Amino acid sequence: MATEAAADDATDAPDAYEALLDRVRRWNTVGSAAGVLGWDQQVMMPEGGTPARSKQLSTLSSIRHDMITDEETGELLAELDDADLSDERAAVVREVRREYERADAVPVELVEEISETGSEALQAWEEAKAEDEFETFAPYLEKHVELKREYAEHIDPDRDPYEVLFEDYEPCLSIDRAESILEELRETLVPMIDAIRDADADLAVDTFEGTFPEDEQEELAREALELLGYDFDRGRLDVSSHPFTSGNQFDCRVTTRFDESDPLGAIGSTIHEYGHAQYNLGLPREEWATPLGESRDLSVHESQSRLWENHVGRSRPFWELFLPRFQEQFPQTEDASVEDAYEAFNQVHEDNLIRVEADELTYHLHIIVRFEIERDLIRGDLAVEDVPEVWNDKYEEYLGIRPDTDSEGCLQDIHWSHGNFGYFPTYSLGSVMAAQLFEAAEAEIDDLDAKVADGDFDELQSWLGENVHRHGSRYETNELVKRATGEAFSADAFTDYVEEKYGELYDL
Repeated sequence: MATEAAADDATDAPDAYEALLDRVRRWNTVGSAAGVLGWDQQVMMPEGGTPARSKQLSTLSSIRHDMITDEETGELLAELDDADLSDERAAVVREVRREYERADAVPVELVEEISETGSEALQAWEEAKAEDEFETFAPYLEKHVELKREYAEHIDPDRDPYEVLFEDYEPCLSIDRAESILEELRETLVPMIDAIRDADADLAVDTFEGTFPEDEQEELAREALELLGYDFDRGRLDVSSHPFTSGNQFDCRVTTRFDESDPLGAIGSTIHEYGHAQYNLGLPREEWATPLGESRDLSVHESQSRLWENHVGRSRPFWELFLPRFQEQFPQTEDASVEDAYEAFNQVHEDNLIRVEADELTYHLHIIVRFEIERDLIRGDLAVEDVPEVWNDKYEEYLGIRPDTDSEGCLQDIHWSHGNFGYFPTYSLGSVMAAQLFEAAEAEIDDLDAKVADGDFDELQSWLGENVHRHGSRYETNELVKRATGEAFSADAFTDYVEEKYGELYDL
């Protein structure tokens, strides 16, 4: 394996490399500890714990920042400029250098302020969403926008600040490439969605109507994770206001949420987070806290969650496997067929306002709305106070629906409470990448559909582990995709996939 190659030339590497790696492990361990505190804040922490937690996370952020930007880090990187390194070690140095140069450009006081604002904003967002009062969250959003503009200016004052922020989440693909893919999705999906709305197809959309108690949904979500192969010895399932995954190859936890009128929403969210968790749990254990033991970036991470959610969880073979379990938990659905379940889970909604509950097609229009708004906020082309109205206008323009409340509208996502501007495009980039990876996996795995229907996910997990997970951040995004699929990253597989799938479903 690749990690063995790195071990083989350990004695030939300069001492500077080993010293640098030791520093990287230490600052990533601090970051990992902060991650556990962040998980606890969203899942377990008492409501009154925010003041202390914000200081704890701020302190850990500044400690990590100081460790990264210490003079010794720069000296070690300079010493390695002309070193003869193996490909793996050169990749480690490349990733560390990128992180060092960005961190070194930003004052530690600003890092602390961003972290502290994030903790305070999270509580304000939760209150604002519960009370449907954007005004409660607006001052924190305003502060985040100001801080992130300042952050981007420190890194590169001569570039578009949104482009700089996007690189925090996707450092290997340009914003121009991201925008071109989003444009291609819009050009493909808008007319397809219009055609679907005009179609005469009669899908079994009412298959899962009724009331489904939360505790029973949680039992089913846990069973779905066990069925897929989630390792509960290294993870756990909890409930949060917004589903997320947190952790590493030793401890990776997932959360989901439940709506008693929408059991498919919880199933989809749980399978989505399972994909994130499998990526983290599949990273090389021996490379923990180094770039070779960390995920590539959020586009690749989203490819793993969207692959499992859409290409597995929304498939006919999966419902051949899972429907009997579903019906055992909820006998009121005993008359549903596999085709009914497949149609219900893949219907294209005319009136869905919530991104995490969106169907596979309109989902990307939800992403485009968020992308355009946060880009304009950071560029100074949109005032925070105007966000609710602009959000609602864009929903009406792109999706033909208008939110009645801000809780259903601009307050529904958690990301801006963290100051995560530049994150949203990675959801669509990941969906596109998922289609390309799954197409390649299907070509190499004999009768993958039959294996899914039998509950045999070993070969798919192994394929993803071999082609994606085990590499950590060794390869940049496009090279990783090309090595896995034989083709450069593109939207072709995704557009082919949705045209075939939804053309058949809606008889287009």
